[in-house]
Amino acid sequence: MVYRLLIVVATIIWGSSFVIVKDVTGFLTTGWILVVRFSVAAVLLALVFAKKRHLYLQRDYLLYGGLFGVALFLAYYVQTQGLIYTTPGKNAFLTGTYCVLVPFFAWFATRKRPTLINVGAALLCIAGVGLVSLSGDLTVNLGDALTLLCAVFYALHIVLVSRFSQGRDIFVLTMWQFAGVALCALVVALITEPAPVVLTCLSLEQFVQLAYLAVACTTLALLFQNIGQKHLPPSSASLLLSLESPFGVAFSVAFGAETLNAQVLCGFVLIFAAIMVSEVLPEHLSKARAKGSGEQDAPTGSDVAAAALPEGSAK
Repeated sequence: MVYRLLIVVATIIWGSSFVIVKDVTGFLTTGWILVVRFSVAAVLLALVFAKKRHLYLQRDYLLYGGLFGVALFLAYYVQTQGLIYTTPGKNAFLTGTYCVLVPFFAWFATRKRPTLINVGAALLCIAGVGLVSLSGDLTVNLGDALTLLCAVFYALHIVLVSRFSQGRDIFVLTMWQFAGVALCALVVALITEPAPVVLTCLSLEQFVQLAYLAVACTTLALLFQNIGQKHLPPSSASLLLSLESPFGVAFSVAFGAETLNAQVLCGFVLIFAAIMVSEVLPEHLSKARAKGSGEQDAPTGSDVAAAALPEGSAK
């Protein structure tokens, strides 16, 4: 029960982050937002896991942590840019489509074809995305398009980490991953964005929002998810983690950042159903087949993500 509660708390924190990131983009540009939250998170992890410092400078951790950081930076940067042009609720649900994409990306890493269940989930997801994103003239706004692109990068990130993190300490890799995101963001921000406001010029509310993103959404929620996933089966963990999207919508509506209509609400339902079908159903079918014949299904998004660095979407 405790481990399930930790994951639910993590999804609540991440769900709240969509609204907060939307607010923060009003006074800080995307690159500098990522510099602040991921540099702080990297330092905090380095301090918390200092007993593992003998691993910090090993070549594998620097190399793969940096690789994961580049992939995660692309996902977060595009997602945060998307939030400028769309609502927090849409951003939350469209980002969640990465769960449906993972089995197709994993095809190249595992050489196992996606199942009919994966294909069915993808079709459900496409229908939901259409209801959420398509306007009356059948066009997609920039924010929704960027959010869908970020889902592609999240799926790529999960597969990369699943492929290259085996046999290595997950917390040290996560630390260098966060440092990699911060470094990429710093380079992009210095080249393409104006100088940020000095932290001392921020209001107390703005400073608290940044601290919440760095400490709660990026560091604490990650640790809660790490602990929870270690003690729960993938199907249970994925079911609980999928609550991030509805929590994102709930916070968006509660804080007045979003008004739902029937079309968008139906789209959210279809996307959530696609995530459930992709993440939970294959696990139960695999268990049933294993009891009967010992056969195993193709990997689900959870199977691939189980070895990956834990992370939420807007987080």
